[in-house]
Amino acid sequence: MYKFEVYKDKAGEFRFRFKASNGETMFGSEGYKAKASALNAIESIKKNSPGAVIDDTTKAADA
Repeated sequence: MYKFEVYKDKAGEFRFRFKASNGETMFGSEGYKAKASALNAIESIKKNSPGAVIDDTTKAADA
């Protein structure tokens, strides 16, 4: 099961990471001073990303 994991970093800021069902971290967030801000960012991702497209800015020669 995929999940968002909220935690506090060494600087005391709230961050989250998105984990795959095998436990591997797929991506992490920036630091937020308030936990509510981190939770709002998670909700924004969940709400706004279902139709996200891939914007591949690499050159075809790099493939």
